[in-house]
Amino acid sequence: MRARPGAHFIAGATGYVGSALVRELRRRGAPVVAHVRPGSSGAERWIERFEAEGALVDRSPWGGDMAAVFSRRGVGTVYALLGTTRARGAAARREGREENYETVDYGLTMELVRAAESRVPDVRVLYLSSMGADRPGRNAYLSARARVEAYLHGSRVPHLVVRPAFITGPNRVESRPLERSASVVVDGVLAVAAAFGASGLRARYGSMTNDELAEALADLGEHGEFDGRVLDPGALRARATLEPRS
Repeated sequence: MRARPGAHFIAGATGYVGSALVRELRRRGAPVVAHVRPGSSGAERWIERFEAEGALVDRSPWGGDMAAVFSRRGVGTVYALLGTTRARGAAARREGREENYETVDYGLTMELVRAAESRVPDVRVLYLSSMGADRPGRNAYLSARARVEAYLHGSRVPHLVVRPAFITGPNRVESRPLERSASVVVDGVLAVAAAFGASGLRARYGSMTNDELAEALADLGEHGEFDGRVLDPGALRARATLEPRS
């Protein structure tokens, strides 16, 4: 199947999934633009790494003209992989900055979406959401993702939403002990269930490493046959057998 034209713009390139995605796409020879925001922690180290991998690095500030960036860089697919944590939000408050689910997970992601909207049909969005975004309740993290999903589904932007479960692994630099502990417990329960014949549960709810998710995102990002769909963890793992949306 022929790959979609244009470069792959990765917002959140310095994150756990984003950095793995840069590496995976470059391994395939795909053109990659890795976004590293000005002033981000360890920016020079990331720039050196991405350039060594053969990616272009974009340092455009948030709040600027992202549509112009997409045009200038020849972007065809935007990966919206942005997200913050409560710990990062607390650290930002101590520095006098505002960083939370509303400003980052929703606000910055919507900058990307609206920029892509102004570039339809040349730019599509692949959005990394989360399992549970379809029933967020009062959870601020899930609510931010639910709102982005709702906007995408009501827009003209060609898009694909992926909802993985836990994303974890031994090489995760950022400490997320609760998420790591929960994933170990859930994976253990699912392994027992699989032993008794419920292997579908493990495929649907089991955790993924950043490399596993990056491989799935690269597969899905290089083509557009699943645009307009929402893929849960089971669908991500079974993507090779999925039928394109009619």
